[in-house]
Amino acid sequence: MTTDTAGAGELLTILRDGRSRTRADLVKLTGLARSTVGVRLDALLKQGWVVPEGEAVSSGGRPAVSYAFNPEARVVLAADLGALHARAAVTNLAAGILAERRTELAIAEGPETVLGWLADAFTELLEETGHTREEVSGVGVGLPGPVSHETGRPINPPIMPGWDDFDVAGWLGSRLGAPVLVDNDVNIMALGEHWSTIRDVEHMIFVKIGTGIGSGLITEHRLHRGAQGAAGDIGHVRVADADPDVMCPCGNTGCLEAIAGGNALAARLRVSGIEARNAGDVIAQVRAAEPAAISLVREAGRNVGDVLASLVSFFNPSVIVIGGELAEAGEHLLAGVRERVYSRSLPLATANLQIRVSRLGEQVGVIGAAAMVIDEALASDAIDRTLA
Repeated sequence: MTTDTAGAGELLTILRDGRSRTRADLVKLTGLARSTVGVRLDALLKQGWVVPEGEAVSSGGRPAVSYAFNPEARVVLAADLGALHARAAVTNLAAGILAERRTELAIAEGPETVLGWLADAFTELLEETGHTREEVSGVGVGLPGPVSHETGRPINPPIMPGWDDFDVAGWLGSRLGAPVLVDNDVNIMALGEHWSTIRDVEHMIFVKIGTGIGSGLITEHRLHRGAQGAAGDIGHVRVADADPDVMCPCGNTGCLEAIAGGNALAARLRVSGIEARNAGDVIAQVRAAEPAAISLVREAGRNVGDVLASLVSFFNPSVIVIGGELAEAGEHLLAGVRERVYSRSLPLATANLQIRVSRLGEQVGVIGAAAMVIDEALASDAIDRTLA
């Protein structure tokens, strides 16, 4: 890598905002010499990171060519693994989904089984979209349990037998020939929602309510993971009025997840004589206008709202987004969440607070996994290394 091309990544960062610019524009924005900008821009053009996008208006003489970021320069492999499902996708560098697969697959089947399906799905999706492994910038994976983001290894995940300290990044990376990033599924959902729908929002909480319950925190436009990657794990906060005999998979009693998670609601419906195995069945009963299911979902919203009320006063977000399977209950769930958050949080903290359902639905996880990879793969220093 020459001295002149070493800063090419900074030019790409400028162009990633979606606006096309001429060489003169880039000279003005960077303060660099025109010759330096030219060398760095040519390096980006050669590898396809940037493409010419037509002629800009000129004050005289030959029209100036403008240049834009090329989101089709590479692809990303993205996966969202839940307690009972697995979703894989190939995306471009704008996190646009090119093709995807989904299957019912329990995370409890173990890492080799689940990751084996994932590796096969990625291979099929690359072939389907006409891309090769050489075009893959990276792989992003979300897991339904605590993850050390630095190592990509799950740490004592309550509902993932056989996964503790498993080298997910190493196992997948050796089979796919690409760098792998792994994070908690709620963190990648928070990234996906922020990336796609509310990138201008500085402070946001994304709450997943499905088989499990968790949250992802965006602060100053960045994901907040905490010291060990455990930030936002609200599913194991004890609910004040919870039955002390209700046992959570984590080993404690009275956890929010054990009270308001999908499996807990399904179990309570079965006690009422209504067939329900999981969160999906609970939603099916809500859609069928079953009063018991609607009542339970609203109560679950209140329990989640009780925990969020403390977070709102402490963290002061401007938006709370609700996702996960139970979010499909819509206003039945939101009504309970809003009731408790607005009544129990500080008025200043809730004055302009929005509480809404995810706009991305089931795709929020794979979009977030792709965004996690894209932000790392397209960082200035990463692009400079690629150009080398």
